[in-house]
Amino acid sequence: MSNRMEEQEPVEKWLQELLKLDEAEHSMTEKQLKIVQAAADIFAQKGFAASSTSEIAQRAGVAEGTIFRHYKTKKDLLLSIVTPVMAKLIAPFVLRDFNKVLDSKYDSYDQLLRAIIVNRIEFLEKHMQIFKIFIQEIPFHPDLQEQFQKLILSKVLEKLTVSVEKFQRDGSLIGWSPLTIIRLSVSSLIGYVLARTLFGAKDSVNWDDEAEREATITFILKGLAP
Repeated sequence: MSNRMEEQEPVEKWLQELLKLDEAEHSMTEKQLKIVQAAADIFAQKGFAASSTSEIAQRAGVAEGTIFRHYKTKKDLLLSIVTPVMAKLIAPFVLRDFNKVLDSKYDSYDQLLRAIIVNRIEFLEKHMQIFKIFIQEIPFHPDLQEQFQKLILSKVLEKLTVSVEKFQRDGSLIGWSPLTIIRLSVSSLIGYVLARTLFGAKDSVNWDDEAEREATITFILKGLAP
C-alpha cells in the first residue's frame, strides 16, 4: 500500500492540469491561482468544516483581507472555489480512460466487470486525494450532487445501459431494469475497492486480493443470472 500511496499525484499537479482545461474560458492571476491551490489543498486535508480562511491565506501567501475582497464568508470562499473546481475536476479525471473501457466491446459481462475494476483501481491509487474530497463533501453540498449527476453519472449510466441491454438480449443477464443491474453491480464493486483500500495492506488482515476480486465478480454474476 505504501508504494501505491507514494504514486498519488500531489494536489498542485492535478490542479494545474485542471486549470489547463479551463484556460479558454477563464484566466486566473497568479494570486488567484495560489488561493485556489491553497484552498483545495487544505480542503482535501481537513474537510469543509475544519478549514479556515486564515490558514488558506497563510498557505497562499496573501493577506486574509485579499480573500474577503472577493468572498463574504468562509462558506462563500470554499463553495465558490471548491465547487467549480470539483465540478470541472471530477468529470475529466473520472471519465478519462474510463470512457475507453465503457466504449469497448466485451464478449461477456464478467469481462466488462474486470475491465472496470482494473481501470478504476488504477485511477484511485493515483488520485486518492480527489476521491477523498468527493466522498467527504458530496453528501452535504447539493451543488456537487447536481454537477456529479450532470457531468458524470448520466454519461456513465447511458454507456453502461447499452452494455447491460446487450447481455440481456443474449440471455446472460436477468431481465431487470438496467439501472437496477448497474446499481447492484456498482455497489459490489465499490465494496471490494473500499475493502481493498482499507484492509489490503494491513498485516493483521489476511487479504487475498485475487481471491476477493474473483469472489466479487462471481457474486455479481450469480446474483444477476437469468
